[in-house]
Amino acid sequence: MIRVVLPAHLKTLINQHREVVLDVAGPVTQRSLLDALESQYPVLNGTIRDPTTQRRRPFIRFFACELDLSHASPDDVLPDEVVSGAEQFFVVGAMAGG
Repeated sequence: MIRVVLPAHLKTLINQHREVVLDVAGPVTQRSLLDALESQYPVLNGTIRDPTTQRRRPFIRFFACELDLSHASPDDVLPDEVVSGAEQFFVVGAMAGG
């Protein structure tokens, strides 16, 4: 089971105020995790990734195991700690401005 923490505005959108738990088949990558998340919660389609290009939205960041995975390839396998459920995968809304 993969444990995903979403920013508050996305938790409100899916009416879930705790971490989301997902079953992801096959190798667990950012792409497969986000595919499973959007499949379980279709209202999230287009909020985290561009629906056409499937690229991460500019002000969304990904973190796991104290690593910034935002610029990693979406097809890189996630750390074992995330795959085992020992660590959470964080989707974070980045801040901008001064």
